[in-house]
Amino acid sequence: MVSPAPPQTRLRPTRLLPAAAPGAVAEAARLLASGGLVAFPTETVYGLGADASNPQAVAALYAAKGRPAFNPLISHTQDAASARRLGSFNRAANILAERFWPGPLTLVVPYAGGDGVCDLARAGLDTVALRVPAHGDAAALIGAFGGAVVAPSANRSGHVSPTTAAHVMDDLEGRIDAVLDGGPTPVGVESTILDVTGEVPVLLRPGGLAREEIEAALGHAIARPDATDDARPLAPGRLASHYAPRAVLRLDATHVAPGEALLTFAGAAPDGTPAAGSVLDLSHSGDLTEAAARLYGALRALDASGATAIAVVALPRTGLGEAIYDRLARAAAPRPSRGPSTSEIPA
Repeated sequence: MVSPAPPQTRLRPTRLLPAAAPGAVAEAARLLASGGLVAFPTETVYGLGADASNPQAVAALYAAKGRPAFNPLISHTQDAASARRLGSFNRAANILAERFWPGPLTLVVPYAGGDGVCDLARAGLDTVALRVPAHGDAAALIGAFGGAVVAPSANRSGHVSPTTAAHVMDDLEGRIDAVLDGGPTPVGVESTILDVTGEVPVLLRPGGLAREEIEAALGHAIARPDATDDARPLAPGRLASHYAPRAVLRLDATHVAPGEALLTFAGAAPDGTPAAGSVLDLSHSGDLTEAAARLYGALRALDASGATAIAVVALPRTGLGEAIYDRLARAAAPRPSRGPSTSEIPA
């Protein structure tokens, strides 16, 4: 069965909401709560916001940006207390949060569990990237929304990061619901990302907070990831394989072997489907946004079914299909070869 062509990102009117206007922040929060996409200013660059707990909204965000892969996203919270409810903070993380939040620092910490940040936003990892932005409009929006907001830079993938609302409109008008216009951003470069899951913090991305300031606060040097060591994953968010089920994945399957589970798309029913142990369809209608939103949950459900292998039908490899296939290929990679990848840094 030939899968249907992936749908194009739907065009919709993009509203420009002056942040100082009465009701603008409340309207932007309402749009986020309804699953919409809202760009907003931080002290670094404009971020493209979506409800971190809503996989459908996160999938729509990837589609709007045209991202080539489901990299883990940074979840923005109103304050450090809110961030600590989402992640487990060690001594170094607590020192840095107290010293530099709100501010242009992202901390990668173990995920505390719950549904505050969905699997898709974390790219299936058991860690979460957290930041408390130091911008009044960002804090007001996140506070009015009442939860974590994922917000990679508000531009098409591969384009220059935006520092004004006009930049955002140039790239994303017709692809998102609104832009909260708070004027030019003061820092102009993305946040510094630090992995603080181990004994020695690791600098994943230089940014708006200098290494020297971080080291002064900690009282010791921080490390850089060793991208040449393929034997061990040095940094969450840089793994060649994200969520990998216990069951073996078999991609582009044209038949289902006895005992296998089936992950299908758009109603595809390869030979042997009636005998499959479990069957899940990522999207009966062939909607790649829906498929992306359901991807990690489907893998976990099929894994929990007890199947030792999962047959995966061929999916489209354009649009979000490319990202879905990328994650499936990583999950199917032989276990011994999995190692760090410098491309997997939270956005």
